[in-house]
Amino acid sequence: MKASHVLVSAALGALVAAGPALAQTKWDLPAAYPATNFHSVNLQAFADEVKAASGGKLEITVHANASLFKAPEIKRAVQGGQAQIGEILLVNFGNEWPIFSADGLPFLADSYDSAMKLYAAQKPMLQKKLGEQGMMLLYAVPWPPQGIYSKRAVNAAADLKGLKWRAYSPATARIAELVGAQPVTVQAAELSQAMATGVVESYMSSGSTGADTKTYEHLKFWYDTQAWLPKNAVIVNKRAFDALDKATQDAVMKAAATAESRGLEASKKVNTESLDKLRAGGMQILPPSPQLKADLQKVGETMLKEWLDKAGPEGQALVDAFRK
Repeated sequence: MKASHVLVSAALGALVAAGPALAQTKWDLPAAYPATNFHSVNLQAFADEVKAASGGKLEITVHANASLFKAPEIKRAVQGGQAQIGEILLVNFGNEWPIFSADGLPFLADSYDSAMKLYAAQKPMLQKKLGEQGMMLLYAVPWPPQGIYSKRAVNAAADLKGLKWRAYSPATARIAELVGAQPVTVQAAELSQAMATGVVESYMSSGSTGADTKTYEHLKFWYDTQAWLPKNAVIVNKRAFDALDKATQDAVMKAAATAESRGLEASKKVNTESLDKLRAGGMQILPPSPQLKADLQKVGETMLKEWLDKAGPEGQALVDAFRK
């Protein structure tokens, strides 16, 4: 009897010890950018904080550099439950719903302060739309201001004519059309190879992307046009979130709020550091000429009008709220 009692106690002890392991939930978080990119670093810090705050009950694995899903596939993967959580570039989904691409409109929001003001106006709309699609918005972080990379000097929009222009969103493809460049769809993970093989000769992006991809090895000019600050958003499958206990949900939301603040500061820091890296690599960092600025302003006005035609009253409400 005594031996049986000891065995039962040992078995119960083993079950209790296994309890936390049995209760552990694992999530996959696909992301499109290299592990060293500030967005990816921020994602990992977010995942680490969630694990610590939940006492190990929720473990999030970050799959950087499009290793699990490519950038355009991530939103659908989260919506369909193939991944419980993911990071998306909002402008990639402008064809699905115009409000997603509001922060990709050239010269609408052209500084960190104005980008965050636009986000404040956009956020309730994003939450509602994602909610209808079975998802939640956890947080968003802007990229540094966008400029133009080119293999040749660009003093006016006409100088971009005929250049093979990397398009990663509907907005960047439309800019190519308006300036007479040739749009080529290339995601961040393939950009270095595309430049090395001559598939891409120019593109519009942040200093951060240029530093990540060593663009200075292929293209020699970057024009600081401060065109827009697109945001990466971290979204979660609502069913997966609802399956968590209240304490773990709270841990996720708290870590998300921290990640949003930390990401904004990291973006500002990376902007300065990235441009230093580009210069060190031999790239010329230049302000846009008055002519280029005027040409791009016209592109921006055209695209805003086209966007408002598509977005309708909802888009106008967003722009009005932003401009208040």
